[in-house]
Amino acid sequence: MFKTIRNAWAIPDLRKKILFTLLIVLVFRIGSVIPVPFLDMGALNTLMKGVDDSGSMLSYLNTLSGGAFSNATLFAMGVTPYINSSIILQLLCVAIPPLERMAKDGEVGRKKIGKITRYVTVILGLIQGAAYFWYLYRSNVTVYKSGFDLVYSAIIIILVFTAGTALMMWMGEQINNYGIGNGISILLFAGIIARFPYTISRLAGFWSTGLEGSTEMLVFVPLWVVIFLAVIWVITFMQDSERKIPIQYAKRVVGRKMYGGQSSHLPIKVALGGVLPIIFASSILSIPSTIQMFWQPKSGFWVSFFNAFSTEGWLYMVLYFIFILAFAYFYTAIQYNPIEMANNLKQNNGTIPGIRPGQPTVEFIQKILSRITLIGAMFLALIALVPLIYTAATGMTGLSMGGTSVIIIVGVALETSKQLESQMMMRHYKGFLD
Repeated sequence: MFKTIRNAWAIPDLRKKILFTLLIVLVFRIGSVIPVPFLDMGALNTLMKGVDDSGSMLSYLNTLSGGAFSNATLFAMGVTPYINSSIILQLLCVAIPPLERMAKDGEVGRKKIGKITRYVTVILGLIQGAAYFWYLYRSNVTVYKSGFDLVYSAIIIILVFTAGTALMMWMGEQINNYGIGNGISILLFAGIIARFPYTISRLAGFWSTGLEGSTEMLVFVPLWVVIFLAVIWVITFMQDSERKIPIQYAKRVVGRKMYGGQSSHLPIKVALGGVLPIIFASSILSIPSTIQMFWQPKSGFWVSFFNAFSTEGWLYMVLYFIFILAFAYFYTAIQYNPIEMANNLKQNNGTIPGIRPGQPTVEFIQKILSRITLIGAMFLALIALVPLIYTAATGMTGLSMGGTSVIIIVGVALETSKQLESQMMMRHYKGFLD
């Protein structure tokens, strides 16, 4: 990967794209330290002191925003509203026929879907910003407590949060147009990488604890590093893994020429849904702990209920595993239609060797998809649960490097590297006239 970046840097056009991408990332990091007005920063720091250890939606948002959420800065909402908007539109394109036709209407349809996604992002940003303000107000973090001053400050704070989300969405689109890689993914990558110094400081703290007497930490810290590197290797291996279904095209004669007859394959990635099943599952399971932080019950049934959904509890891990499998199959079902795939093969005179066209081909593709999805879902569940199990067993909380974060880091790095390689290949291609 580093060799690819070095070779790309030697090409002036690509160097400009890389510098533009780095400039956008720099603007993102500057915006991540600009606090919104009308907040008591001392009270905010006290409130957010244990957010990374909570395992709630707040810790999830804080990780994706690179720590901007816990500091209530311009980019506190991160790109989460945009991600949620994209997921909602993706699901609605399957459920609502007009949106499905729009999605299949080529470049014009994709532009319309993109415009709707932006509008939904702003709406979700307003809702999420209002919820965050309410949480800050209930926690006595706001400077003004009542009257017109409170209403005015609430409007300003919510609009600043929403504007930060819209600005990040715009910056991501600028990277798509003038930079390298997927813009939103690059911003997510930058936010998660920004949490590395915090993770290292936590590891150093645990190591110091081991030197002071808790000798088990002298084993747990190096073991965490080994597991972290092993997880990166597994993700890298699985990201490029695919099942190739062989395809044979029939020969046909048109005039005096013969067409077809070649062999090909239909690639199906093992990690079909990418990180989305983990995002869906973690978002749903973080709802109880988030409600607990807003409600803050002191005793009784609800305290036991919320404790059952703690990230260190067995119930959370079991439900997490089940939800990841369920969402992996759900995402595969909405992305791949075996009937449509079989019909496309039939229309192009293609067949799977040993499988008859029609319903047998549909059943064969369904069986392959089911098996591949199971393998991919088990892989995602393993990546997601290993950090939770290790944290529960060792007590090393607040490392902010969960399975979702690692998959995003590795996936974005591989995707960007491939884009650089394809750009270099395109610029070195001499063509037919040379």
